[in-house]
Amino acid sequence: MEFDWNSSSISLESSLTQREIEESFEDPFAVRLLPDSPRFAVQARYFNLGVSVGGSGVFSVYRTNGKQVRVIYARPFEPDERFFYQRKVDQTLAR
Repeated sequence: MEFDWNSSSISLESSLTQREIEESFEDPFAVRLLPDSPRFAVQARYFNLGVSVGGSGVFSVYRTNGKQVRVIYARPFEPDERFFYQRKVDQTLAR
């Protein structure tokens, strides 16, 4: 997966690094969502919930053209996002 960091006006909160964000997209259990909202659907933005190699949970909003990913916003997981992510991992492993 290729990331476009040059033309991105990303808003990073806390101590997240670009590497952690990229790793969260490579997480085999990452959850990618297309928001069910007219605001996000028109702009073709997606959500990614994934964990970096170091264990940091990362919530990202991104756009993609199928070749490159442009992260628009990223922040650490909130507690309810961590719960949602872990529940999805548990469901996948139980199959």
